[in-house]
Amino acid sequence: MSLSRTRYEFLDWARGVAALVMLQGHVFEAFAQGDQRQSGLFLASQFVGGMPPAVFLFLTGVTLAFLMESQERRELTWHQRLLGVLNRSRYLLVLAILFRLQLWVFAWPHSPWTDLLRVDILNCMAASILLVSPVALAGRRERIRYGLLGGLSIALAAPLISQCNLNAWPLLRDYLVPSTQGFPLFPWSAFLWFGLSVGTALKLVGSRELGRFAQWCALGGLLLILGAQKLADLPFSLYPASDFWINSPWLILIKLGVVLVLLAAAYLWTSVFSTRWSPVRQLGTSSLLVYWVHTELVYGRWLYGWRGQLSVPQIAVLALLVIAGMISLAYGVDSLRGWLRRQRESSAPWSLAPKPVEGD
Repeated sequence: MSLSRTRYEFLDWARGVAALVMLQGHVFEAFAQGDQRQSGLFLASQFVGGMPPAVFLFLTGVTLAFLMESQERRELTWHQRLLGVLNRSRYLLVLAILFRLQLWVFAWPHSPWTDLLRVDILNCMAASILLVSPVALAGRRERIRYGLLGGLSIALAAPLISQCNLNAWPLLRDYLVPSTQGFPLFPWSAFLWFGLSVGTALKLVGSRELGRFAQWCALGGLLLILGAQKLADLPFSLYPASDFWINSPWLILIKLGVVLVLLAAAYLWTSVFSTRWSPVRQLGTSSLLVYWVHTELVYGRWLYGWRGQLSVPQIAVLALLVIAGMISLAYGVDSLRGWLRRQRESSAPWSLAPKPVEGD
């Protein structure tokens, strides 16, 4: 298996696992009856459901590192590098605006206009890339250091930002102050910075070292999980006030450890069980489409009559149906794109590629 194929397969596979966890978590959260919300299965569903945003942001940082590496390899000027990263931020911001607009229009007139300003994960990605854009001007090894320092700084500063009173500027508050009602930069953007560092390091390793890199990810992830858990259990705190589930730096490091272990597991899986098509990888390659469509399906009007009315077994069946539907949608759209691409190629009046010589 080639390096590029292995590399992108295991990243897509990790993203697909996050999409699976996200789908079941949202279905359980939307449709569980009140008395079912204390069941073990529901609590387990919501506990692991906090991981997908971290994975998505981390992998956005990884792909951003690939972009910066490509820019450096092509020896682009400093302003071309900066513009390339800013264009990625603009693209995600436009998608974020269209996403909120579509949800608001489909829910009209029962949704307030303030829903248009909600800080979703796409907004967080766009704003985080904007903040990280100057790192595009640095060299490879500097990007690794800056990514680690940026991620740690954001994670460690999150409890302090929580003490800031920005109620007079609600939009700024929603983008900065840790909250359970959205994806503010503190602490969520830390994952994108960490992903930038790991993605840059990934580009530095050769094909023969990729397996060892995955081993270091697994080891580093386990040490982060255990170390951060020990720090979280200390009888004293470095901060005047901190909420473990909202702004704790130790929770961020625990989640980072889980992401690294997931990357190692994804590499091992795709190295041993690589196939031409995988439903998990299909979800990973179409994660944005899946995120967009399932949000409208689960939280929109389509299944509103079942909202908060189902038992855990019923929700489990519905979650399987939603997952199967999203896999089918992703596969169908991917197949349509391939068909359209083949149609364009076959309808081209001529080709600049040389014709093969008989006997080659």
